[in-house]
Amino acid sequence: MINLTSCKSKPEQLKELTGKQIAIDTSYTSVDSIQKFIQPYHDRVENILDSTLAYAPYIISKTDGTLNTTAGNLMADIVLSETNPIYKKRTGNHIDMVLLNHGGIRSLISQGAVTSRTAYEVMPFENSVVVVELKGETIFKMVDYLIKSKRAHPIAGAQLILNKDNSIKKFTIGGNSIKVDKSYYVATSDYLVTGGDNMNFFKEAVSKTETDYKIRNAMIDFFSKVDTLAPKVDLRYYQLQ
Repeated sequence: MINLTSCKSKPEQLKELTGKQIAIDTSYTSVDSIQKFIQPYHDRVENILDSTLAYAPYIISKTDGTLNTTAGNLMADIVLSETNPIYKKRTGNHIDMVLLNHGGIRSLISQGAVTSRTAYEVMPFENSVVVVELKGETIFKMVDYLIKSKRAHPIAGAQLILNKDNSIKKFTIGGNSIKVDKSYYVATSDYLVTGGDNMNFFKEAVSKTETDYKIRNAMIDFFSKVDTLAPKVDLRYYQLQ
């Protein structure tokens, strides 16, 4: 009698993973066949990135103001104008205000042609817009953060005026005073909504809506709609002297 037995094959498991660093230097040369294949794609991407979308009549910077700047105001206004229709269509609500972070602006916008590449330089990160629902009491924690940080964090849709001693003279959203129990819809980035830049008040959000809309794409969409960029340092956030 011959006994036939079947063997179960055991699933393979990864036991060890090793790697090494390979320095890329002048000893490595491009492969002509690969270079020839990708060149048309490379040229197309470069052409898209460098095509003029709008014009900047002056340098737009995040350092040209104390508590609000031309670059910060432009970015916050863009997030508000470009994201609000998307958010309203999905939820039926509208965005009340925008808060971004000063450090998220990575480059100035030079005088002259504004392109898609400009948007990549200003916002090289893959951050997308998130809209959070905050109660009025949490909004006041946001204001306290802004006052203590003493930085020109970009805002839109709101106005904050400080007295000389850093106390609040006026704070409004949409021109109205804040009500503690009312809900406000604040657009920000997916980095900040998790407490990035110590904005821990966002963790008190009643609800959160992911728009899947990259801030950089919002910038490109806005650039494509306008002829000239003309943001100003204004009175949205300032301190009395």
